[in-house]
Formats: sequence, C-alpha cells, structure tokens
Amino acid sequence: MRIGLVTEGGYPFLSSDAGPWCDRLVRGLGQHEFDVYALSRSRCQEDEGWVPLPSQVSGVRMAPLWTAEDDGVRYGRRARRRFADCYGELVAAICAEPPTGPAHAPEADRFSNALYGLADLARDEGGLVGALRSEGAVRALERACRAPGALRTARDARVPDLLTVAAHLESALRPLSLDWYDDAGLGSADLCHAASGGPAALPGLLAGHFFGVPLLVTEYGVRLRSHYLAHGGADPDAAPAARALLAAFHGRLAGEVYRRAACVTPGNAHARRWQERCGADRDKLRTVYPGMDASRFAEVGEAPDAADPGTLVWVGRIEPAKDLVSLLHAFAEVRKEEPGARLRIVGPAAGAEGEAYLAHCRALAAQLFPDEADGLHTVGDNPVSFEEIGGPELPTLADAYAAGAVVVLSSVVEGFPIGLVEAMFCARATVSTDAGAVVEVIGGTGLVVPPRNPRALAEACVALLRAPERRARLGAAARARALELFTVEQNVAAFHGIYLELVSRCPVNRVVLDDAGEPLPFGVPAEAHVPGRWTDSGGARVMARGGPGWATASPVRAAARAGTAPVPAREGAR
Repeated sequence: MRIGLVTEGGYPFLSSDAGPWCDRLVRGLGQHEFDVYALSRSRCQEDEGWVPLPSQVSGVRMAPLWTAEDDGVRYGRRARRRFADCYGELVAAICAEPPTGPAHAPEADRFSNALYGLADLARDEGGLVGALRSEGAVRALERACRAPGALRTARDARVPDLLTVAAHLESALRPLSLDWYDDAGLGSADLCHAASGGPAALPGLLAGHFFGVPLLVTEYGVRLRSHYLAHGGADPDAAPAARALLAAFHGRLAGEVYRRAACVTPGNAHARRWQERCGADRDKLRTVYPGMDASRFAEVGEAPDAADPGTLVWVGRIEPAKDLVSLLHAFAEVRKEEPGARLRIVGPAAGAEGEAYLAHCRALAAQLFPDEADGLHTVGDNPVSFEEIGGPELPTLADAYAAGAVVVLSSVVEGFPIGLVEAMFCARATVSTDAGAVVEVIGGTGLVVPPRNPRALAEACVALLRAPERRARLGAAARARALELFTVEQNVAAFHGIYLELVSRCPVNRVVLDDAGEPLPFGVPAEAHVPGRWTDSGGARVMARGGPGWATASPVRAAARAGTAPVPAREGAR
C-alpha cells in the first residue's frame, strides 16, 4: 500500500526528536511505499539536511512552517466574502465558551465547517496567506471577541493581543495553502499517517476531506499538552486573553483531529488519558509504545555489572524540567549516609535556557560539595561531575549507563521517558520520579518517588546502593520488560497490523476510467489493497472523488510508481 507520512519538524530531518522512530518504522515496513510530507520548523533544520532515505521512500515534499511568503493571491469580491464568512465562523467558534457536551457539539461542528471552508477556498483561489494576514482577519477576530457568549478573558483582548493571536492562526493554518492535495500528492495515498497532532495533522484532515483517505494519528507527546506547558502558566508575560484564545484554538483543533481520525495511537497511557480528555473516542485509541534499538545496549545489558557500586548516573538533556537542583540536594543527603558515593551527570544542555540552567547547577554543586581531598598532599575532587558522551571515559551512550550502579531520573515534567528505557535495556536498577509515563514504563522493576522530593529520592538511592543483590534482580527484570515491550520489532509489527486494518476497513473510493472516459468495471480489484503491486496501468485512468463539485483525473498509481529511486522535491505554499 502507499502511505503518506506527514511530519512536523521530524523525519527526514537530521535534527529532530521524532525522526528516529519514523526512520525505524519506514525501514521496518519495506513492503509498503512511503511518500513523506515534511513540515520544517526552521531554516537551520532545513540546512542541516536529511537522514539517508531507504528505497521504499518514493519521494519527499517539504514545506516551511516557520515562514510563508506572500502568495500574491488577490481575492475578488465573492472570494473575499467567502473568506470573511469562513474565517468569521472559525474565530467565533474559538472565542465561544467551550462546549460541555460530546465531541460533536454544535461549536465543534462550527469549527469543523469553517476549517474545511477555508481549505476549499485555499484550493479554489490558490492560497490563504495574504487573507490570513489582512486587516480583515484581525477585525473578524475582534468582532468574535466582543460578541455575546464569548470567553470572558477574550472580551478583554486588546490590539496587541489580537495581533498576536491572528499571527499565530496564520502560522498554524499554513498547511491549508500547500499544494499537496492532488492526485499526485496525498490523493494518491491509501492511508495518511500523521506523526503528531496539531498542524502536522492538518494535511491528513484535508486528505480525508478531499479524497476520503483514512487518517492515522500517532502522538508520543500530546501536542495540546505541550502547548499548555509552553504557553500556560510558564509564560507570565503573555496576556491572559491571548493565552486563552490560543489554548481554545489548539483545543478545537485537537478535538477535530481526534474526531476525524480513523485511529489514534498514543505512545503510553499518560498520553491516552490526555487524548480522552480532549474528546478522543476510546474505541479509536490503540496504545503503541515507541520502538527503540536494543542492540546498542546488548553488550552492557548482558555483561556482568562492573560499575562502581557507589556511583549514581543521570543521563539526558539538561533543562529546568529535569530538576537537577532537586537531584543535587538529594545527593547531599545520600553523601551523609554513603560518604563515598559519586554522582555523574551526563548530557548536553538544551539550548540557551539549558546552558543557563547548567551553569546554575554547576555553581550549586560547587557550593554543596566543596572539592575534597584524601590527604594533605592530594588534589581535591568534587563528587559531582558534569560530562558529555563522546569523551575518552564515556565514548558511547551505553558506556554512560554502564558507568553507574543506579540510574536516576529526577524530572518534574516527562512524556515517554526514553532515557529510562535505555537504562532498562542496560539492565540497570533505576530510581525515578513519578512524572509522565514513568510508572507505566518501569512497571515495578525500579523505585519510584514523588517529584520535587529530595529526601524521598535520597532514601531510594541509598536503599539500592546498599543492596547489590536487589539491584541485580531489578536490573534483570527491567531488561526483560524493555525487550518485551519497547523494541523496534514490536512497534513495527503493531503499525503493520493497524495499516492493514484501516485500509481494509476504510478503503479509498476511486473510480477508474478507460481511455474513452467511461467507468471501467472492476477497475480496482480487491487485491489492490494487499501489500504488493498487482495492478497494471493498461491505459486506464483513475479519478479521485473529492469534495462537492470537485474531481480530478490522473494516471493510475501503478504507472506513477514506475520510478523506484527517491526523488526529493521541495514544495512550499502556493
């Protein structure tokens, strides 16, 4: 079958968090064809290049989400009226008080109809960029904020707030203006797989709207939750009105994505609960754990434990959410019970904020643990070290986990704890804070304590440092659990089954025409949806049925697939 894989800031870019699991999925499903539709987040990400593409990737179409040039489209009177009506309905649905009924409440339908109305307009007129940046869009937003029944915080929106929200809407709705929605693009797919929610799912929604292509949405980190964390209470300088309106928009969009998707695959029960709260139908949810390459950690996991029995290791990207401050205070308590204990903090700083946080942690470590010396004539040494992978002592990631008897995770905010799974592959006993999916992942093979509780964290670490046999039992159980649940093989097998189920349950309805333009009986045989290439072009043409009053014709996909080499193509907004 042919899969349209839609990503945002992920695969196939080198610098991405979601890229590795998408790459492993594509390589593991060599019997299918993949067309990748990539939304980039920055010019820097584009300039860094792509990962090597396997042969089953027939092409890549890329569009920048971080910028959009003026499309030069000038609407006529009728088009301006259509835009005013659709955009007015969209922002009215955003500004209205949230519905308390089911997902198909009137306001949800209002948002949905307006969204697809804008998509139809973009397709008919060639784009929305200029219209979304117009003064009329800001005025429509202002009217919606002042209308009866609007959110109380929205009524207090001032001009700067309106401009901020309008600019954000223009950025988020850029996928509506892309030229991906034709028979050579997403219309040729048997299934659209969005690698995240939010704007990345918009092309999948439109593929379903125009062509009836079923949509599969995978979220290893719930996009709406990420928005709340980034723009909620952590951003005190943002105006309450702007925050409320942006949260309402992303909430409506998440509800629409979950409602239209044929299947939603959260990466853990924590994400699943968020999706259910946002309106996802429980019958559509299938938990699929991320697949990770266990072979990198096999040597450490299967070898006898040769680590220093008094060393704790923390591995990850250094940022405030990891709460290394609590870890350092906990280690101060550990040193009172185990004076010979050491703490190795391994990982790079995450951006400018991470650099500042790392400097703060270094200063705190120097204050809590002055350099100690064994005698009058020896050099003092701090029991806390900050290191990065790639040096002579820790050349690989597996070596970092092998350096400690106990691996510690101290986060206050966590999605799916990848570092914890890596430690489990290495057969390490772990002490973790109860954040995100930690309890679900660890499953009784490690110790879990409340976040922001240095004393509890210290007591758990001391308990494991003093019990080598218990560490060995927990480590062996952790490795067995990780190999059972979190490998690439289980991830690929799960998605392969879901692909087949969705295509068999929701086949794309295409009408095949002969050379005379007449419908060809039995032109799409049943085996067309079975993996493999069973059809022959034979001069026939396929017509994809789209929205009301719209249809296009193109050669059958078997002819379009004649070339097998990947042909990257850069695509932007119209």
